[in-house]
Amino acid sequence: MTYALSLFYALLLTLHWGLGFPEEGKPPVGNASGEHLRQFDAVYMGDPEKKTIYLTFDAGYENGHTGRILDTLQEKDVKAAFFIVGHYVESAPELVRRMASEGHIIGNHTSRHPDMSQVTDPAAFKKELNDLDEKIKQVTGEGAAKYYRPPAGKYTDQNLKMAQKNGYKTVFWSLAYADWKNDRQPSHEHAMGKLTKRIHPGAVILLHSTSQTNAEILGGLIDKYREMGYSFGTLDELFT
Repeated sequence: MTYALSLFYALLLTLHWGLGFPEEGKPPVGNASGEHLRQFDAVYMGDPEKKTIYLTFDAGYENGHTGRILDTLQEKDVKAAFFIVGHYVESAPELVRRMASEGHIIGNHTSRHPDMSQVTDPAAFKKELNDLDEKIKQVTGEGAAKYYRPPAGKYTDQNLKMAQKNGYKTVFWSLAYADWKNDRQPSHEHAMGKLTKRIHPGAVILLHSTSQTNAEILGGLIDKYREMGYSFGTLDELFT
C-alpha cells in the first residue's frame, strides 16, 4: 500500500473523542467503548462502581493560572496529571519542575501539539513523543510518565497501536467542559454546574490549566466532590 493510500484510510477512520451523557450522574457513552480501547492500553474512565475520580489538566501554554492550581492541589492534598507540550516545557520550566517535585504525573501531550490522527508514519509518531520526553528530562531529570493524550482528542486505532508500541497508555476523559477560551471564560456557577451534575464514579476529568475559572473554583470543586462521597485517585492507580 502506498503512503498516500495509507494516509487516506487513516483519515477515513479518524475519530474525534466525544461523549454523550444520557443520564445525569451516570457514566457517559464514548464514541469508542471501554472494551475496544482496552486492547490498546487506552481508557476514558475508571471503575463505574467505585466513587474514585481522576483529575487531569491539559497544559498547552502558561498564562498565569497554573501556580494557583498547584497551590490548591497542595492545600487539598490531591495529586493530578498534567499533559504538557514542548512549548510549555520551554516557556515554564519552573512550573514543570514544581509539578514533578510535588508528586503530580507529567504526561505526554506531544512536542508540537499536531493533529496526531494524520501522523501515519511510526517514526514520526515516535518522534513527537520522544522529543517531548527529552525536553522534560532536561528540566526534571526524568522523562514523561508513560501516559499519552492525543491533542484535541483526535486519533485513529493505528495511533493507539503506535502509542502502545512505544510503551504508552492512552488517556482520554469522561468529563470536560468548554473552559479553554480565554476571552469567553465560563462563570463560576456555570462551571460548577457542569462539573458537578455530570460527575460519575470512575470519572477521568479534563480541565485546562489556562482557565482562570478553573483556578478560581478548583478548591470549592474538590470540596464539593468530597462532600458527594468521591475520593481522588491517580493514573497509576487507574491502570492497576
